[in-house]
Amino acid sequence: MDPTLDELQVDPLDEEIASLKQQGKFLTLKVECSTILSSPSIQEALLSSLNPQPSPKSAALRPRKPRKPVERDEQRLLERSKQQEAYNQQCLYRIAASVTAFKVRDPDPSAVDGGHVLGLRFEIMTRGHFLQPYYVMLNRPYPGNPKFLRIHRHTVPPAIPLPGLAARHLPAPKQQTEDRGEEGTLPSPPKQDIERFVKSLRREIMRYHNRLGVSADLRRSLGAHSSHGLMAADGSLPPNAIVDVSIADTEAKQIRLTWADERNGRLVMDDDGRVVKFMVFGAEGRDWETTRQLGESQGHVEDVAKMLEQFAAGRES
Repeated sequence: MDPTLDELQVDPLDEEIASLKQQGKFLTLKVECSTILSSPSIQEALLSSLNPQPSPKSAALRPRKPRKPVERDEQRLLERSKQQEAYNQQCLYRIAASVTAFKVRDPDPSAVDGGHVLGLRFEIMTRGHFLQPYYVMLNRPYPGNPKFLRIHRHTVPPAIPLPGLAARHLPAPKQQTEDRGEEGTLPSPPKQDIERFVKSLRREIMRYHNRLGVSADLRRSLGAHSSHGLMAADGSLPPNAIVDVSIADTEAKQIRLTWADERNGRLVMDDDGRVVKFMVFGAEGRDWETTRQLGESQGHVEDVAKMLEQFAAGRES
């Protein structure tokens, strides 16, 4: 093959690698600049530089100088510093106040309770980033019980047992047509606990995202070695190499593993993302031998990934 052709094929790749490195340096520099600008000492220095306060004697003797372009740069830095401070304050608020309540007006003219709606906003953070908040809207559709709430709209994923939590903590009032008690009085209506409802719902949302994080960590730790580290010279993979890791159910409590020899495994997790059961199935049904070898890989996802890597490399313990 012509060496000139090889150089032409390599040069674009080298340029792309250099470009990615340059972008990484720029992002690192941007983060460092944001941290520096948000420092109180830097803000005070910029303010004192833009608004100097000389003594009366020195001000009378010193001639007035025209404004320099440097002051405009300092003004821009001060504005950027204030923006960074506002952003830090917003992040701090979202971390400290993970659940906030607000009022909403339903524009529908036929809405119940005059269109008054109570909104709940749930903040979720994962891997140092805020995700799209979840919203739950509550209204009061019971004329005889104006204090009772009911879920009107929500953006919670189907994996969260929202109806069950609402039935437990926000039960509907009993109908007045029910049988009266022995003394002819109506039975006491059930009590609603909005605080416990909010706490339980946030806990379920965090558990759901923790399980998603567990599956992502397992996919990340097993994906690299199965594609490159164990590949033979002819491009084939050993039978014990894992070729796919995916979520098997909507609640993200089960993780499906696929080996190169078409065996399938299933990791079962509890609500908090701990592995509690591991099963392997082959072409003839349950693979008890592999299940026994990997049966100890229960608990944290790091232990599971380590056990699977050792099994794929043939270092069964």
